[in-house]
Amino acid sequence: MANPRVLDKRRRSIRNIRKITRTMELIATARFKKAMDRASAATAYTSRMTKLVQDLLASGLEIHHPLLEKREKIENVTLLVLTANRGLCGGFNGNLQRAGFHRGQELKAQIPNCRLEVVGKRGISALKFRGIAPNRTYTHFEDKPSFDEVDEIASRYLDEYATGKLDRLDVVYTKFESIARQHVAVETLLPLTAIGADPGSKAGRKAAATEAEPTSDRKAIYEFLPSPESILEEVVPASFKVKLFKCFLDSAVSEQIARMVAMKSATENAGDLIHRLSRQYNRARQSRITSELMDVIGGVEALS
Repeated sequence: MANPRVLDKRRRSIRNIRKITRTMELIATARFKKAMDRASAATAYTSRMTKLVQDLLASGLEIHHPLLEKREKIENVTLLVLTANRGLCGGFNGNLQRAGFHRGQELKAQIPNCRLEVVGKRGISALKFRGIAPNRTYTHFEDKPSFDEVDEIASRYLDEYATGKLDRLDVVYTKFESIARQHVAVETLLPLTAIGADPGSKAGRKAAATEAEPTSDRKAIYEFLPSPESILEEVVPASFKVKLFKCFLDSAVSEQIARMVAMKSATENAGDLIHRLSRQYNRARQSRITSELMDVIGGVEALS
């Protein structure tokens, strides 16, 4: 029979751990609500900007922009993997690391010059464990990524794409769809396709249908000043920056959801373990009391 004192010590330790996991669950819940509000606002803004570019294309003009044209020969590609700085969030980081590693292997087999950039300490440590040195690392992004921080990275990508140093940009992140559904996504952001919309989404299908319509049937609903071309020169780069910013926001809110779920599960498991240890402790204590009583009874009988 186990020692009741040892069981009671383990039970107290697990109770302390349960307090920590419960606190972390509450913190993750609060951060998740704020991150979801920011992600929802960015989704509305991205959809509206996509609609604006579609309306520009619907004006019937032949518009050419470098960000919308695919390179005939892709020689330089950058893979950006968005992970977290902290752990204790279930399989969030592990899924991103595996997806980024496999995507990097595929790109290296096809394209000679493949650069790897990683966001988050967990992704950096995982690559270090595998013996892979990333070209660039970022650790200053927390649960509230700002547009100015993402704009700095996006502007560098745009400059490299314009000068020919970059032919393609792939991003690996956790896409937020709802509270109950998030999944690892690998998307190509440069060159822009479907004006920043996912081809499988409703906006992407609408963009494809708009492009398939005859020019004579299209009707512009805006009056442009000075011209649609000049407006497009500003809107297309901005749409790329917003799309990249949306990836960071989705990753942040998905991280908080994963941590919230993981800490809730840990709290429940700690409660179950405390319940089992309490039963073992009561049995061991009752057994020791019974044994002591039998010793006392045996001593009394021996004296009599």
